[in-house]
Order: sequence, then C-alpha cells, then structure tokens
Amino acid sequence: MSEELLKTHRDAIDGIDAQVLALLNQRAQHARTIGEIKGSGVVYRPEREAQVLSRIKSLNRGPLSGEAVARLFREIMSACLALERPLTIAFLGPEGTFSQAAAIKHFGHAATTHACASIDEAFRAVEARTADYVVAPVENSTEGAVGRTLDLMVNSPLSICGEVVLRIHHHLLHLGPERGAIKRVYSHAQSLAQCHEWLNKNLPADVERISVASNAEAARLASLDATSAAIAGDAAAEKFGLNKLAENIEDEPNNTTRFLVLGHQQTTASGRDKTSLVISAPNRPGALHSLIEPLARHGVSMTKFESRPSRAGLWEYLFFVDIEGHASDDKLIGALAELRQTAAFVKVLGAYPAAVL
Repeated sequence: MSEELLKTHRDAIDGIDAQVLALLNQRAQHARTIGEIKGSGVVYRPEREAQVLSRIKSLNRGPLSGEAVARLFREIMSACLALERPLTIAFLGPEGTFSQAAAIKHFGHAATTHACASIDEAFRAVEARTADYVVAPVENSTEGAVGRTLDLMVNSPLSICGEVVLRIHHHLLHLGPERGAIKRVYSHAQSLAQCHEWLNKNLPADVERISVASNAEAARLASLDATSAAIAGDAAAEKFGLNKLAENIEDEPNNTTRFLVLGHQQTTASGRDKTSLVISAPNRPGALHSLIEPLARHGVSMTKFESRPSRAGLWEYLFFVDIEGHASDDKLIGALAELRQTAAFVKVLGAYPAAVL
C-alpha cells in the first residue's frame, strides 16, 4: 500500500513539474519579448524586481517559506534576464568572499561575477563600463561602517540602485581534522574582530592572528599550509577544500552585513524604498541641527546617520544619511530642497528598493 501511495505522489509531482516547466518557458518568452521592445535600453530594473518579489511573498501560503520562495523567483528572474543580456557584477575578490555571495543573492547565478582586487577596482570597472554593477559592503551589524565604500561614493558618478542584506556565518577552516597544529589564523580584519571572543576562548594565546585582504584570500593561504587556519564562509571552504573545525564562530549571533548595488542608472519608486545622501554642514554653531531639522519638519524618517572625516579640511566631516522613501516622493522633494539651501554640500547617492530579506 505504501508503494502505491508513494507512486501516486511521485506521479503528481512529475505532472506538476511538466506544468511548471511549461509556465517557466512562457515567462521566459515574455521576458525576451520585453527585451526586444526595450531594445538597447536598461535591462535590469531593480524596482520592478522588488515589486515582483514583494508580490510573490504576499501571495505565498506555504509550506515553502517566504525567503525560500523569494530565492527561487530571484533565480527565475536571473535566468530570464540573461536571455536579454547577461549582466557582469564586480565585487571584492577573490572568489569565495561574502561580497560574491551577496552579488549572487541579489542577481542570481545567471549573472557573471567579476572578482576585483579591491573595492576601488570594483568601482572603476563599473565606471569604465567593463562591468554593469558593483556590489560593495557598506556596514556590518557588529563592526559598523565600511569606510572605503563610503569614501568612494562621495566622488563616484555611480548611483545606488539596490541593497543586499546578508547573514554572515564565520567558520574556522583548516586542512587537517584538529586544532592542535594551528599556529596562525588568517582572515579579514573585520572578521577577526567579529570572532574575537570566540578566538580568545578556544585557541591558545600564542596563535597569531593575521589580517589579509579578504576571507577568501585567508582560505587560500590556509590551504597551502597545515599550520595555518582561516576564518571564512561556506563558499571559501568549498573552493579551497578546507575542513570546518568549528562553525558559526561569530560572537554576535545576528551578525549581518549590508551591501549596496551601484550602477549608472536611476531607479523609480518601488513602493518600499530608501534614499541615501551625503551632506556636510558649514562650520558654524548649530550647523548639525540645520541638517536634521528639514527632514524632521517634513516628516521624513531617518534610518542611518554616519559621520566620516572629510578630505577637504582638518576636522571637517561628511555625514552619510539613509532616509525612508524615494527621492521623488513629495515630502522628500521638499526636505531635500531646504537641505540644499542650508548644507554646505549635498549629494543624493541613490534612491532604491529596500532589501527583500
């Protein structure tokens, strides 16, 4: 009886799979036709994708989770987009970094990811149009802002057109099966900081901690030496054939990194957006209040306020601000107009759909 029951369900799945395949190809044909209608215009529309994913999650009744459904549809959209034109996404390399994982999460596996030696190089690749978009880390929930990304955005012609939020899991990786042989641990400086307490408790005090350019580079170095270990993620462990001696060793259980997607295009409102600004205040009493007051008076909600030293002069600062809503919203238009009258410098870094988690 159980075999007959299994066959019934398996036959049903086979029939559903055939229907799903037919529908996927119908969807792909519509996407290809849209590409033909647009011609040489912009292929990737982040606001449209955000609306599709939001709608799909609202329609979902399970048993698949909303996150699982969003991930499946992201890959469907990625494959359909590639029929129009495959995208090239620059990221901080080498392969196996969390930046690459964020790029794949946002653009899907049909996009081509292009590893760069630095965040600067990734920006330059897009500015020179040898890549379509850059995915760059901007802040971590434990260690705060990524200063180099903030600094580059001040003068770059690129605009923020999306964001990715990635849950970060760090593992202790090693060629061998035990910790006893480890004399040094490689990782990015932020990852070493994010695992500081675990390292103090679980490795001898004389084990050297060495900062390198990326976690993937740390894994590569560990793969060459049986006395070295690395702190890195799943992709790096798989790429370099390392064992996980300990998993999820980050001190903060909700360790998360936010990445920004930047390109040459402006986005329209999706219905759930953010706008990012960089501003500076004139050097006079009450200047900082004058930056915030127009936002409050127009009912604009501020979600981030980050200061960075300005390169223009000693003890001068730039302020990076994230606000809810799209720059084209009426209340933001009014607030930004007033802000431009009071601030010494204002640049809208981008208005973009908020991350779909």
